[in-house]
Amino acid sequence: MLADFILHVDRHLREFVDAYGLWVYALLFLVIFVETGLVVMPFLPGDSLLFVVGALAGAGLMSYPLVLALLLIAAVAGNQTNYAIGRALGPKVFGWGQSRWFNKRAFEQAHAFYEKYGGITIVAARFMPFLRTFAPFVAGVAQMTRRKFTFFDVTGGALWVGSLVSAGYMFGNIPWVAANLSKIVWAMILIPGALMLFGAWKSRRTQA
Repeated sequence: MLADFILHVDRHLREFVDAYGLWVYALLFLVIFVETGLVVMPFLPGDSLLFVVGALAGAGLMSYPLVLALLLIAAVAGNQTNYAIGRALGPKVFGWGQSRWFNKRAFEQAHAFYEKYGGITIVAARFMPFLRTFAPFVAGVAQMTRRKFTFFDVTGGALWVGSLVSAGYMFGNIPWVAANLSKIVWAMILIPGALMLFGAWKSRRTQA
């Protein structure tokens, strides 16, 4: 059921709006908060969900200013929670192994990216599936100061939520886009994932 929601988020979200009305705002807040706030939930829809939300707002089914504000709060609060968890656990994380609840490889990739690019990782990772879930956690493990982290957290969250919701709002109801929204959602899931896999493969070849 979760996989079906992720892959057909456009259809299911519209159905939820029709059935439950204003409760959709609580659902959206929860999804974005959990995806960015819990290191064990990196597979929830992010980019595609924000685009679809913007398209629904553009169609008059949701409030555009409200979703912008609400989802920005969810994204920032989620990252702050993830950072706090990483900061509390600290170096112990490096001893964790691959498991159902912890993606060791994704953590190591996020850590390597963080070590190379520093705080800007928090901003850039917002647009990268899996990395956006692990980047704030890694920042906490690395003991980045709260003030510095919050600056990058709010900046990245504003760019991520603002750009994707606004793109959906402006372009999501153009006839061609609306007719191919499911394919666009698939592309927004598969293309970043493929780029991440390619980057991981290239990095492994370089290290070898």
